[in-house]
Amino acid sequence: MVENTGTVKAERGRAIEPKKIRRKKLNSDGKWGLLMVTPYLIHFVVFVLGSLLASLYFSFSDYDILNPPKWKGLDNYTKLFHEPVFWKALWNTLYFTILFVPLQTVLALILAVALNQKLRALKLFRLAHFLPVISSWTVIMYVSDAIFNPRFGFANSFLIKIGLDPQKWLQDEHLVIPLLVIIAVWKGIGYIMVIFLAGLQNVPSDVYEAAEIDGAGTFRKFLNITVPLISGTTFLVLILSTISTFQAFEQIYVMTGGAMDASSAGGPHKASLVLMIYLYQEGFSFLRMGYASAIAWVLFVILFVLTVVQMLLQKKWVHYE
Repeated sequence: MVENTGTVKAERGRAIEPKKIRRKKLNSDGKWGLLMVTPYLIHFVVFVLGSLLASLYFSFSDYDILNPPKWKGLDNYTKLFHEPVFWKALWNTLYFTILFVPLQTVLALILAVALNQKLRALKLFRLAHFLPVISSWTVIMYVSDAIFNPRFGFANSFLIKIGLDPQKWLQDEHLVIPLLVIIAVWKGIGYIMVIFLAGLQNVPSDVYEAAEIDGAGTFRKFLNITVPLISGTTFLVLILSTISTFQAFEQIYVMTGGAMDASSAGGPHKASLVLMIYLYQEGFSFLRMGYASAIAWVLFVILFVLTVVQMLLQKKWVHYE
């Protein structure tokens, strides 16, 4: 009996010993892993989290970069919500988003479905649609200027030939936002198309085959199979597009003359002044950094609310396998 007990203890000892070794190895791997991510953690704490907290403090202060910030409480936010220019910038941002997000999403999906077929020179077509994505906005500006320049652009030349009056295009307060949307869609549609292509690759081909056997046509397969099965991808596209549109800066800044004069960015009668341009002007042109920080935090709250609403609504139309 004693011998059996000793044997069990010995066996238990041999069983426990490897566990201790594994635990030590895991602890050692964890320390090395922590050491490897330490540079990123330092960067995040100092430059990301630190900047966020600093901007939050500045939003309650009077700060012009040159002098120490002075606490003002809610004065920046009170001024912001009573400032007509802020509401104009917010409306322009919403207008830009309402036009841009659905248009780009629908066109990118149609393009992705078309380029998901077995076609000749398929890779060439995909590359052609993706080239604007990797082009800088400066290049896009020159291309757009060749088309929409009021004096020598192709668009006005075409209108004159067919007997219509030339337009001011980007200098027209009624046309500037729609034109900026069209240009932004042309530049960014290739990126969204690639995301949709990835989603389409995950749709089982046997589902389409079964639908064909049942007599479903092309449009019916697209509506009843493709759209529901890539709804998760569509949801991702909507989230990314909404966030990027509310943060639109470079294209509007370059296209409306901000590269030459920051105060002129936003076009005539501030028709294309969006929140990011307004933030930039207040912070870096007029050195009202506290007020600009307040704009940034209001923008953050708006995006947070929109994202939460989209997350809640996804349960009604997003289908997960």
